Amino acid sequence: MAFDLIPLPYADTALAPAISAETLSYHYGKHHKAYIDKTNAAIEGGELADKSLEEVIAAVRGKNQGLFNNAAQSWNHGFYWHSLAADTGNPSDELASMIDDAFGSLDKLKDELKARGAGHFASGWVWLVEKGGKLEIAETHDGDTLADQDGNPLLTVDVWEHAYYLDHQNARPAYLDAVIDTKLNWSFASENLARGTTWKYPG
Repeated sequence: MAFDLIPLPYADTALAPAISAETLSYHYGKHHKAYIDKTNAAIEGGELADKSLEEVIAAVRGKNQGLFNNAAQSWNHGFYWHSLAADTGNPSDELASMIDDAFGSLDKLKDELKARGAGHFASGWVWLVEKGGKLEIAETHDGDTLADQDGNPLLTVDVWEHAYYLDHQNARPAYLDAVIDTKLNWSFASENLARGTTWKYPG
């Protein structure tokens, strides 16, 4: 199958000022689209053409780095768009209890996400993950993903420079403060936890 550039789940102005419409036009309309286009071109007519994006990622991990990077980044970006919202909602009772158990409070979790994001060297992703009934924060470098790994990712924050440079220049902590304090989609995280299995890229 050919994978689609999934629609943004909000208007391109919905995340401002944390993430501007201009940033979304480049990040979503150019970066994410390029990953999708390159993935589709690489699998067209081959044995992976009818696989899900998650199956493609798992099949080529450690075997075809170019295809892996593009497929994994396609998945990561789809998950990231859903990890953000204009109306962030609140953690479900189950998620709130697990956050308190693992981090002490929602504010402390946010502080830890910010610290891990700011301290992440170079490009990558910071994730809130449920694993074995407990929450933890994970990091992946460059284009790596949790789509085919143990654990259930609940949210992610992109710490590649193209995610924030137009709005915050080189001040990654300012981007992290804005996104983590005001734009993380706790309703999406709660849905991922309740489902109990890793989110699937639509299509």
